[in-house]
Amino acid sequence: MPGTLRNMYMKTISFVDLDLPEPLMRAVLDQGFEEPTPIQSLAIPVIRERHDMVGQAHTGTGKTAAYGIPLLEQVDQKVPEVQAIVLCPTRELAIQVSEELRKLARHLRGITILPVYGGQPIERQISVLKKGVQVVIATPGRLIDHLDRRTVSLSGIRLVVLDEADEMLDMGFRDDIEIILKRTPTERQTVLFSATMSKEILALAQKYLKDPRMVKVVHGRLAVPAIEQRYFEVRESDKVEVISRLLDFYNPKLSLVFCNTKRKVDEVSGQLQARGYLAEALHGDMDQKERERVMSRFRTGASDILVATDVAARGIDVEEVGVVFNYDVPQDPEYYIHRIGRTGRAGKSGKAFTFVSGKEMWKLRDIQKFAKIRIARHAVPADEDLRERRIVNMIARIRENITAGDLEPFIARVEQVMGDEHTSLEVAAALFRMQSGGDAGVSRGKGRGR
Repeated sequence: MPGTLRNMYMKTISFVDLDLPEPLMRAVLDQGFEEPTPIQSLAIPVIRERHDMVGQAHTGTGKTAAYGIPLLEQVDQKVPEVQAIVLCPTRELAIQVSEELRKLARHLRGITILPVYGGQPIERQISVLKKGVQVVIATPGRLIDHLDRRTVSLSGIRLVVLDEADEMLDMGFRDDIEIILKRTPTERQTVLFSATMSKEILALAQKYLKDPRMVKVVHGRLAVPAIEQRYFEVRESDKVEVISRLLDFYNPKLSLVFCNTKRKVDEVSGQLQARGYLAEALHGDMDQKERERVMSRFRTGASDILVATDVAARGIDVEEVGVVFNYDVPQDPEYYIHRIGRTGRAGKSGKAFTFVSGKEMWKLRDIQKFAKIRIARHAVPADEDLRERRIVNMIARIRENITAGDLEPFIARVEQVMGDEHTSLEVAAALFRMQSGGDAGVSRGKGRGR
């Protein structure tokens, strides 16, 4: 095989640099991504040049778009026959790939994408195939079933993608893969992705790929910070409420909140501001002066919550960050390590909390496997937990104020409230109830005890 094309993190490119067709560029912008992941930067140009390719990349590194963008470019919308197939080891991955390709194809008219997998009635799949499908995302066994029934023809195939090829081989699909490849035209383009490069993978590539380019994302040695890491299972619609509870409960001096897109950064920072938090946004659409102003306010504590994308947060080194929130599970497992490393600086303790909803649980498992760590599940603080934490925080502040002295002006105020009707104990108890959230007039965002 030719020399390996490696990502050495020497040059950061944007989607604009890739010169994508306008409908695909619009789809990328719709999703709010700021720049390609390393595997996308390397693989997209190679696949667009119609080379066969072997890509080494872990799940969750953005490889679906790495092959999905050039795949969709090749499809002729006017031809209602199968032109590209993506083979996946599991139905879960087939569904996930199908959903992502549909998002990328949203501005491409006339392209039909169909996931084909076991466990779903085959009659439904046959019905859609009869109407004309250009892209099939399939598990090997179910695609063989369709080939045997002659409900799928592979004579018009231009591109075959083997996604997570190592997993397919481990699951015993080698014979099925070979049957499928032999039924496709010899002049097809073949792209193979695998997390590992075993002898079996290399033998498969040597047998079925023509003069392939080898693309590998080189990861530096990753040191996982020794900080407390937890995840919370949260519906997307509940994330703002959950982050509010966690901010109130832990009351960190500074917090970093990571979102995957610029649009989400703006939404989350605005929702936190509406709840009374001193939150600001940081992303690539802001000019340099504005970004510097936001960072200055964060460093000095004028704002205490920074909501940012991975790209915008590069170079942030603030020692007082107590909690990093992964509001979105990161696109790339390596991004997770970079994110959480921004807390626990200078020997201080730190926490990293990740919000997981639905299918993102698979991404979390990929992160744990990739980084060789265990992230524990944790329950969202209940109302009684928040009340107790507020009381504990208030007791600590009361003791600090007593030690500091100079309480005479406030003693007079307490005596004024006491009058002839109330004891000092009742006044103190009422203050505790107000601080704990028992008083209806205390808002969540402004009741943080800052």
